[in-house]
Amino acid sequence: MSVARGTLLLACAFVTHAFRADAFARILPTAPQKHDSILQVRAAVPNPHQGASPVMRMSGVTEASTRNADRPRSAYRQKFDDDFSGLTTGELKSLLMDRGVDYRDCLEKRDLIEKLKQSSLDGKQRGHRSEPSQSLHENELRTVNTFQRAAPSVAYIQVVVQALESPLSLRPTDVAQGAGSGFVWDDKGHVVTNFHVIMSALGSGRFGRPGKKIKVTLNDGTNDALDAEVVGVEPEKDLAVLRIIPSKGSQLPPPIAIGSSHDLSVGQSVMAIGNPFGLDHTLTTGVVSALGREVDGVGGRPIKGCIQTDAAINPGNSGGPLLDSNGRLIGVNTAIFSLPTGGGGAGNIGIGFAIPVDTVRRVVNQLIMYGRVVRPTLGLNVAADQQVKALSARLRAPLDGVLVMEVIPGGPAAQSGIQPTRRTASGELSLGDLITSVNGAPVRQVEDLLSAIEEKQAGDSVELRVWRNCDPNRQERVLIRRLVLREQLVAS
Repeated sequence: MSVARGTLLLACAFVTHAFRADAFARILPTAPQKHDSILQVRAAVPNPHQGASPVMRMSGVTEASTRNADRPRSAYRQKFDDDFSGLTTGELKSLLMDRGVDYRDCLEKRDLIEKLKQSSLDGKQRGHRSEPSQSLHENELRTVNTFQRAAPSVAYIQVVVQALESPLSLRPTDVAQGAGSGFVWDDKGHVVTNFHVIMSALGSGRFGRPGKKIKVTLNDGTNDALDAEVVGVEPEKDLAVLRIIPSKGSQLPPPIAIGSSHDLSVGQSVMAIGNPFGLDHTLTTGVVSALGREVDGVGGRPIKGCIQTDAAINPGNSGGPLLDSNGRLIGVNTAIFSLPTGGGGAGNIGIGFAIPVDTVRRVVNQLIMYGRVVRPTLGLNVAADQQVKALSARLRAPLDGVLVMEVIPGGPAAQSGIQPTRRTASGELSLGDLITSVNGAPVRQVEDLLSAIEEKQAGDSVELRVWRNCDPNRQERVLIRRLVLREQLVAS
């Protein structure tokens, strides 16, 4: 697999008052400067892969509803539950999205089933759509309506420090040291952004240094800069959750609708909203350029499965939403690819990266609930769904599962004999194990596997069904005796 290398810049921000050349100077993590918060890292970019959308199995629910119309209520509900339990996590999410039901707060599969049952009882099928205007083409109107619906929920985030404007000043004022974007996650005041946007505000105020604060401004008509507190951060995924309290007499805008990233396709339209160079609520459009990219995060570990897009992403866009054509969140903008230049500038060249929303939803829910990521792990890394589908097409053989790419030494998977994908001495690809079920529940995509494991607790055991070397004739059951927390795996 060929690997292209270049400079990757976290698409964070800059000082709001600095439209000068020094405002765009790169800042290395080991040498932060005062006037900018762009961070320079390195990333390996693998080949792009394109995947097709999975097929949803919906007929069973409709037929069951018809057949059981005259049965007692309890029997009907039992059959209703059984029909939904047969769906995978991804299929449940697709049904909820199609009906316009928000499922961002669902931690486990049973929560998704409850949402779907309630939506069926309420007769909720699809979300509201605006009537087209005669003055704009249909695709233009769709973009305009999407922006108008989503823009109020996009936040302008600043890290400020109190300082005297001059030696004669008596009162300190807030001076911006960096800025980025974010968006409203729920109706409880939670705002999601990138970790590197607010990183400089953490641990401040010690050893005589001035304390730094985080200010969040929403496009709610008030333009008030609200104080924000940090709920939790996950540096390895470059995500952070803040909490704000709206001004007296005002309300929070509605949260952005949640989509999914496992069924994205290269070429589909996307929109990015953010605050590049301090220009608040800027809309740019483009397409999904590639899927399954690997980007180095601030924590030093790669963020896998990232979305590559040609929608213009610039310093200041970090933490802003990447939306599909229906205005649903599919990713969080985090980094741009920039060629080295003598002037040290950084800007959009048509290659930006976003953290996929499936990852965002899992991490954010844990940060809100626990303040940190505490779910257990198998101790392995897997291929993106699009990569598996592309491989299946090349092999002309079905690969209905999740392909193991890496096994962490000493982890639960390694101890149970799970085999990763390797390169042989001759350069050929030797496929690893394909996970097809967890405790009997089918696994057809990465989201199914992660959801099944995250429902467990550290110390629990699970049984995997695998195809050794992706060979359906070599099916085996593998017992993972003890799941561990990721911190325990890193420490060991």
